[in-house]
Amino acid sequence: MLKDSAILITYDKEDSLKEALGLCDAAGYEVRKIIQHRILNKSKYGLGEGKVDELKEMLSSIKPDVIIFDEILKPSQNYNLASTLKMNILDREALILQIFERRAKSSESTLQVKMAQLRYEMSRAKEKVRLAKMGEQPGFMGIGKFEVDVYFNDIKNRMNGVKSKLAKSSTQRALHRQARKRFGFKTISLAGYTSAGKTTLFNVLTGEEKEESPKLFTTLSTTTRKITLKNSEVLISDTVGFISRLPAYMVQAFKSTLEELVYTDVVIVVIDVSDTILELRKKFKSCISTLDEIGVSKDKMIFVLNKSDLVSKEEVIERANQLDLTNNKKWLAVSSSTGFNITQLKTLIYQALDNSPVTEEKKEIQRPEIKINYED
Repeated sequence: MLKDSAILITYDKEDSLKEALGLCDAAGYEVRKIIQHRILNKSKYGLGEGKVDELKEMLSSIKPDVIIFDEILKPSQNYNLASTLKMNILDREALILQIFERRAKSSESTLQVKMAQLRYEMSRAKEKVRLAKMGEQPGFMGIGKFEVDVYFNDIKNRMNGVKSKLAKSSTQRALHRQARKRFGFKTISLAGYTSAGKTTLFNVLTGEEKEESPKLFTTLSTTTRKITLKNSEVLISDTVGFISRLPAYMVQAFKSTLEELVYTDVVIVVIDVSDTILELRKKFKSCISTLDEIGVSKDKMIFVLNKSDLVSKEEVIERANQLDLTNNKKWLAVSSSTGFNITQLKTLIYQALDNSPVTEEKKEIQRPEIKINYED
């Protein structure tokens, strides 16, 4: 299958480039040209006008299908770029939404992605209407011939429809949690930055063959399986991965999935220890701040430094030091691909479950709305 071609505009940092290329690949784009800059938030285009002129000259020879801008663009910036370059512009949000759409498999994850798409559209509706009133025809932004009130009402009505369906899913999850407690099941959830190896670890612990991939956002829907730890049956769940610079409304769309992390007995935070120190610290900070905002207690977290077969023992210790984990007894270096320390991990999980406090279901009613700031 032929991939659409793209020019990628991203920051001049190695970790930013690596993640941006990963997002492009996961969305199905072949990057033919990479443009890196230190600043991507200039008021008119995101880029400086001189850089936009240079980009315009490149288009005739490269002939991309799309330009991917690795930053969150304001609607006016997106429109200015699209109109000047006569090209479809995908900013970081739109690119991630495309990946979500490709990855969504369950009915719930499809609804969650639809909600995120509608919120993205709503956030840009005001600018589209303003341009339409000025006589502009922002074809790249897709307002079509909607009247202003019809346009807003159409989005709101669709959002309300999706919201009611997601509310039913959330209620169903709460009933499942109550049933698990009645039967005395302890629960474990895997969390972490996207592509840290959560699903591979899940497969190793459960004997499942869930789809594994180095691509970002392989898992969008929660999968729960039963495992046995020292003659005790417990439930373990795999969850959607986190990523930096993602707006709160996207995470809010996945609220019913992420709230499982609040009520689980133990959260295994999976970390890719083979990342560079810079990447490691950025991703760890993103994970911990997200879990904190969701309301996950630090007391029930276990930290797993995965992919330890790709680095030396000394590098593992150095990275644990960088993350200030060495004084924490609840961390372990493992390798999901070789099986290194998996038995020890099961022991650590069992000990953590044995010491985990009882979570009362009535607290669910009191949980605030999830509001997450993904800024680094």
